[in-house]
Amino acid sequence: MPELLAFDRVSAGYGESVVLEDVSFSVEEGGSLALLGRNGVGKTSLLVTLMGLTRLHKGAVRFQGRDIGRMQTWKRSRAGLGWVPQERHMFPSLSVEEHLTVVERPGPWNLAKVYELFPRLHERRANMGNQLSGGEQQMVAIARALMTNPRILLLDEPMEGLAPIIVQELVRAIRRLVADEGMSVIVVEQHARLALSLTERAIVLDRGRIVHDSDSASLLADGEKLDRLVAVA
Repeated sequence: MPELLAFDRVSAGYGESVVLEDVSFSVEEGGSLALLGRNGVGKTSLLVTLMGLTRLHKGAVRFQGRDIGRMQTWKRSRAGLGWVPQERHMFPSLSVEEHLTVVERPGPWNLAKVYELFPRLHERRANMGNQLSGGEQQMVAIARALMTNPRILLLDEPMEGLAPIIVQELVRAIRRLVADEGMSVIVVEQHARLALSLTERAIVLDRGRIVHDSDSASLLADGEKLDRLVAVA
């Protein structure tokens, strides 16, 4: 499959501070990547670098063969990067349906399709953002990103703090996106084994550098190595 997205020896950070150092990886069209590591090693910084919200010190960020390293964030979104940040960014004065339609762009993902993916949102479509549970807000955040019809979905800790039954719903949705819809996905997740079960490839960061790069299945099968690399269950 052709390359969709790539970091080529990227060093980036905030102001003069370098958080990511000499990072290189790529994601193919339809590929799925787990981005793992302990807290504070640069996982979220990698995603926000993809979205243009850090200072790029050196290297190149490519998307669909184009260098987007100096591109504005909104243009990256228009180009096909669908970002789902940890904070979810719900608007208390907007209904579920308004959250979704306000960002809608032409493509296969529309209201009917996201409601089919998340039936709970159809039931809550008239509820305001501040009337939703944390799990429902996460579903809205993912559905909202899909309504922009992205080429790749960037998920930052999608399961954080959610009840097990909601986690199961989100896992089913992400599996469908990867396996049935052919959506390219990068998943940042503290639950390493869960992230590996959802993806084809995995990289592990430590102190802003990639210290492991392999297929997800082989890392999942080597519990000793996984625990040593990420120290989480």
